[in-house]
Amino acid sequence: MPIATNGSSIKVSNLKVLKNLACKIANKIKSGETILLYGQLGVGKTTFARFFINHLQKKTNSKITEVPSPTFTVMYEYLANQKLIHHYDFYRVKNYKELNNIGVFEDNEVISLIEWPEKIKFKPKNRIELKFKYLKNFENRNIKIKLFGNCKNYEF
Repeated sequence: MPIATNGSSIKVSNLKVLKNLACKIANKIKSGETILLYGQLGVGKTTFARFFINHLQKKTNSKITEVPSPTFTVMYEYLANQKLIHHYDFYRVKNYKELNNIGVFEDNEVISLIEWPEKIKFKPKNRIELKFKYLKNFENRNIKIKLFGNCKNYEF
């Protein structure tokens, strides 16, 4: 039974729920698709990416790696068997022109996770948008899910 579909909003205050969602998305996503992670500092974007990447690595019997925030390096690359995963963080990027040198969407055989995608002028067609938001008390969070292109009919 799916916990989320297009347009769903789910409460992810519990790390088990966030991990479950990350694993379900990792089981569906294909190379060439992108996950855009929106939300304030500390809301859970990098934690989601860590759960997602480590799940793919575990599923493919690949080495489980650390998944730090790429805030200062802008991008880290991970391997899960033969699948390449790019984890970007555009927090420090000043404008979209700086992204031209990075080649964000040049390789359509990778899975991309992008934190702070507000800096991107062009959004890829086949994407999952996760909008993390603190609730009033700043202890609880929820995620709003939007699906586009080939991802539109996914259920998690």
